Amino acid sequence: MLHTYSPKQFGQLIGKSVATLQRWDREGILTAHRSPTNRRYYTHDQYLAYIGVVAKPAGRVVLYARVSTRNQRPDLLNQVAALEQYCQQHGIIPSDTIQDIGSGLNYHRKGFNQLFEDIEVGKVRQVIVAHKDRLVRFGFEWFAEFCARHGTELVVMNQETLSPEQEMVNDLLSIVHVFSARLYGLRSYRKELKHALSEKDPH
Repeated sequence: MLHTYSPKQFGQLIGKSVATLQRWDREGILTAHRSPTNRRYYTHDQYLAYIGVVAKPAGRVVLYARVSTRNQRPDLLNQVAALEQYCQQHGIIPSDTIQDIGSGLNYHRKGFNQLFEDIEVGKVRQVIVAHKDRLVRFGFEWFAEFCARHGTELVVMNQETLSPEQEMVNDLLSIVHVFSARLYGLRSYRKELKHALSEKDPH
């Protein structure tokens, strides 16, 4: 069963038109959720509430923390402590805490991949991170929408102090290095191509 529904799907489910859902959304009768790209969607819990069934929270609450290197382990522990404090303040009981060590540009992190595999199969209802770049350095909106499509709420504490500036500098240097290497390779390729063509030209 789908964890989220488009307005058309939800309307068909409850026997209402999309126009009615839009009006209800404006009037606050049945408020739609919004994706990072501002698209309306509805959850299965909203459907259960509409038909009078109390939805029981399903899935795990996962705290996710990340640093780039093992030398930053104290920063990792600070992130975890801040996440746990946030949960205490908001009455949240976390199920798991994932601690990753790896660049925010690296999408092959073990904990990161396991987290999104679990989200995809509906095992996670909420993910809490200290800052957007603790999850990924770039493309956060895509991952946020992925979570929304699979019924997972992605909560960002937005604590800048838990987002080390040096990490961002290192990641940017990595990007510059990659593009510099590609540019150098392209120049070498052009030289080789020009040389090969000159050898074929008898004139």
